[in-house]
Amino acid sequence: MSEPTIAQKAPYAVELEPGDYFFCACGKSSSQPFCDGSHKDTDFGPKKFTVTEKNTYYLCGCKHSSDLPFCDGTHGKL
Repeated sequence: MSEPTIAQKAPYAVELEPGDYFFCACGKSSSQPFCDGSHKDTDFGPKKFTVTEKNTYYLCGCKHSSDLPFCDGTHGKL
């Protein structure tokens, strides 16, 4: 399996309303951190996730977190 493209070496702080979202796992989306369909030529697909309360969430920018779509600090080791 190929490696995802690192979109940035920091998390994306996004305020989200309750609902379903599709996280970009390939790193190629121009709508980071969300999927825009750019994964079609990769081994990756979007990761669906649901939030239940309005809050600021820190979504992974490096695409290597062990807790995708959320940042776990892995970007600091890349």
